Amino acid sequence: METAIIGLPKSGKTTIFNALTHGKADTKSYGGASAPNIGMAKVLDPRLKKLEAMYRPQRTVPAEMKFIDVTVFLKGFGKGEGIGGQLLNDLSRVGALLVVVRSFRDESVPHPENTIDPKRDIATLNLELAFSDLAIQEKRLEKLVSSMKAAKSPEKERLLKEKDLLDRIKSSLEQDIPVRAQKLNEDERKILSNYQFLTAKPLLIAVNVDEEQLAHASEIEADLLSLCGGPLCDLVAVCGKLEMELAGLSDDEAVEFRKSMSAGISALEQVVHRFYKMVGLITFFTVGEDEVKAWTITQGTTAVKAAGKIHSDLERGFIRAEVIGYEELMRLGSIAEARRQGILRLEGKNYVVKDGDVMTILFNV
Repeated sequence: METAIIGLPKSGKTTIFNALTHGKADTKSYGGASAPNIGMAKVLDPRLKKLEAMYRPQRTVPAEMKFIDVTVFLKGFGKGEGIGGQLLNDLSRVGALLVVVRSFRDESVPHPENTIDPKRDIATLNLELAFSDLAIQEKRLEKLVSSMKAAKSPEKERLLKEKDLLDRIKSSLEQDIPVRAQKLNEDERKILSNYQFLTAKPLLIAVNVDEEQLAHASEIEADLLSLCGGPLCDLVAVCGKLEMELAGLSDDEAVEFRKSMSAGISALEQVVHRFYKMVGLITFFTVGEDEVKAWTITQGTTAVKAAGKIHSDLERGFIRAEVIGYEELMRLGSIAEARRQGILRLEGKNYVVKDGDVMTILFNV
């Protein structure tokens, strides 16, 4: 999943980007860079480590998330003028948004509004996203009205249906209801998918706290969670500065430091966990002496579509899948033992893959 990181200047979004991706992007430019920072974050999954120990493969491949730190902002961003230009193009292409708001205090890095107020900043960024969607709708509505004049049935009926939908979306947005929280049927969602509305995208708010606030992270989350605005939105408190420093340590050193600081799990683990739960993502595994690999799919994905995630040939020539749950495999110790005991299952195209399934795809092309 491609995720864009956005936030007001001096919110620490590039610091969060570095913490998630182990990157070394400049954190002093405050949005002045000429191009976005792009990095991959490896999804930490303890199950993958245990499968690696069992198979000792030539390589182990974790699932990954792509993060784009959008550094180019428009003049007036955060002032209620909406989003457009290259920034809108960048945000329209991604599958989700990670919005960073500032809670930390640092006199050497003054807030653009001179005061620290996460609630205000969340509201400001939500408004920017909504204004962008409203601007897109206005342009499309103008074209629809013009096209309807010369259109004949059933084309006119289709355009009228789209216009009525956009009018309804517009009315709800003006009442501060993002597209993701509006009641839409499947056909309506298909129509809107062409627009790539920003408020339709899954959104995770990262509240950037300082080390003193870290002990009260759960209280901060509870206080701000109501500002998420319905489904496909969640909130997490992270200490960007500390997490960026820990990202520069070895895994063992980072674990020990976390214990001494009572810092809990890493920002990456928190962000990935929230996104996976919010969007409905699960992991299945493929194993062997050459490679052990984690794959990310959405809940409800069938075996044949999961095979296509690995390679299109596997989907095209799918015969069946050999499947065993991760816990069962750990208990039995090997696929061979699972087969001997009759626990290794043969599943067809319509089998719905479960989180933790270990699969071997049998195919013929």
